[in-house]
Amino acid sequence: MVAVDQEEGRARMSMAATENPELWGFLASLQRGEILSGTVAAIERFGVFVKLDDGPDHPVYPGVGFITIPELSWRRFEAASDVVQVGQRVSCEFLQFDTWNGEARLSLRATQPDPSQAIADGIAVGQTLHGQVTKLVPFGAFVQVADGIEGLIHLRELTTTPVEAPEEVVQVGDEVSVVVIEFDRERRKLALSRRQVSPDVR
Repeated sequence: MVAVDQEEGRARMSMAATENPELWGFLASLQRGEILSGTVAAIERFGVFVKLDDGPDHPVYPGVGFITIPELSWRRFEAASDVVQVGQRVSCEFLQFDTWNGEARLSLRATQPDPSQAIADGIAVGQTLHGQVTKLVPFGAFVQVADGIEGLIHLRELTTTPVEAPEEVVQVGDEVSVVVIEFDRERRKLALSRRQVSPDVR
C-alpha cells in the first residue's frame, strides 16, 4: 500500500502491507545508538536519504536511511546541501525504526560534538560577549558569539530607544558587544541584550 502524504511532500508507505521481510528484519535488528555508515543518495527539502553500506535497498525511497533536517547539524544552516552533498560518505547514529516509512531514522549531528555544550559551562547570565550579526529577522538579530553558537537579540533589547526593525540599528556583519540575559542549555537558546552593555546605546 502506498499513500501520499501531501504535508510531508513524499510518498509514505505502510511497510506492514508490503512483502519485504529482508528489509523489515534488517531494520528491526538495529539498536538505538548504533553507528551506521553509508552514502548520501538524495537531498530533499524535508531531509536526506542515505544508502546504507549494510542492509537491503528500499523498494520506494533512494535509501533505507533517512536524516531529518534538525538531525543534520548542530549549527544553523539554510539548506541541507550546506551540510552534505549527494555521494558524500557519512556515519550516523541510529535513532529509531520508522515502521510507517520502513526506514532507519538517523542523526548525523549526534556523531559530532555539540559546540554549545562545549562552551556552556563558560556562559553565565550577566556575562558580556562579543560577536558578529549573522541574520536579521523582524523580531531581532542573531549574533554569533562563538564557533557554531548563535544567540538572539530581541528587538526590545537592541537599543534603549524603541525601534520597529533591527535594520535601524544593526546590519549583517556588524561586530557587537552583548550581555547574556538567558541561556537555556537544554533547548540551546541564548538570549542576548545589546542595550544592557551600554545604557546610552541608541
